Amino acid sequence: MKSTYSLLLHLGLGVITLQACGATKTPALPPTVQTNQTTFINTPDQPKQQKMLTGAEQTDKYLPLLKGKRVGMVVNPTSIIGNETAVDSLLSLGVNIVKIFGPEHGFRGDASAGIHVADDVDAKTGIKAVSLYGKHSTPTAADLADVDVMIFDIQDVGVRFYTYINTLQHVMEACAVNNKQLIILDRPNPNGFYIDGPILDPKLASGIGLQPIPIVHGLTVGEYAQMLNGEGWLKDKVKCDIKVITMANYNHDMPYNLPVKPSPNLNTDQSILLYPTLCLFEGTYVSQGRGTQYPFTVLGAPALKGKYAFNFTPKSIKGMAETPLHQDQACYGLDLRNYDVANIRRDKMLNLNWLIELYQAYPNKADFFNFKLSKQMGNFDKLAGVSTLKQQIMDGKTEKEIRASWEPGLTQYKTMRKKYLLYP
Repeated sequence: MKSTYSLLLHLGLGVITLQACGATKTPALPPTVQTNQTTFINTPDQPKQQKMLTGAEQTDKYLPLLKGKRVGMVVNPTSIIGNETAVDSLLSLGVNIVKIFGPEHGFRGDASAGIHVADDVDAKTGIKAVSLYGKHSTPTAADLADVDVMIFDIQDVGVRFYTYINTLQHVMEACAVNNKQLIILDRPNPNGFYIDGPILDPKLASGIGLQPIPIVHGLTVGEYAQMLNGEGWLKDKVKCDIKVITMANYNHDMPYNLPVKPSPNLNTDQSILLYPTLCLFEGTYVSQGRGTQYPFTVLGAPALKGKYAFNFTPKSIKGMAETPLHQDQACYGLDLRNYDVANIRRDKMLNLNWLIELYQAYPNKADFFNFKLSKQMGNFDKLAGVSTLKQQIMDGKTEKEIRASWEPGLTQYKTMRKKYLLYP
């Protein structure tokens, strides 16, 4: 993404264990079903009115797995248990956390999008914090030498170019090569109620998209980890020994209001639901509101003056956007802060009409997709995952025509996805 983080002792839906290192069954557990190298522990259906619990909140499911172990944690500010960070909470429960690994934006979440983060020592706990968005994106053998088991607990937003699923892949590859178990504390996908967008062309794989999945993939982090293993997508087709601590009382259609903003520029529920569509504008000369307090809810550019009345002016904001596109210039365009996001839940689709409309309104169309104009622009083709979408918009194709070109890939993905679902 260039974009564009992260109560005790409750009963949950159980632990999903990848059998890469030969896990054993516990006689007292409910019956299991074996499929695709994964053992699913069946538990009775829970009443729908019961509170949803994240994997992290169900400490009874994974504290026994950490006893006597040196623990590494891949976390950020979204990694919480109640009102505490997962690191602080687990330390208070006697877990021996020896190392923290931070993704884009850093462990404390105060680095802007795309800014490399250095290794550090966490001031509060004194634990070494290794950056996975700096010198290297994959933990090294030296990083993992004093770690017995890894935990991945980061809130995702369900979009291909949101980089935390890339961090997950790199951590899984490192754990597989270094024979470390990875425990994934699953969290809801706020955009998990739909699947949409073109399937990534492997030729366009990059730091904002590694695997052949659509823009909106409809998976939780735990489900995506299973897909990475099951489809052989990890480097050299290695398999990672994972245990997914599933959520209790969760389904993909469930609305979810995040208790912590997942990254600096996704600071409202509105922005999180608009993000799958509006982040595509990072590959255009149109601002998505970076440099304001309402990013990913507005669109505009100086060149659109006279076409639209609404305007905003991006400013330098530390920790959010130090040098935003069109800094200190009035940008004219669309105000989507009051857009009814119920439309997204109803239609279950990206809104390509905004992209088509602003391209058609833009006076100098040669500038619209020209990412050489600013370091704050990205490559639109890499964001879209295909080279055709940009050309289709330039050619004046309708949304219906564009969507037709996403088949049969999108339907094939939806069928494949079903193999890895942990929730209805």
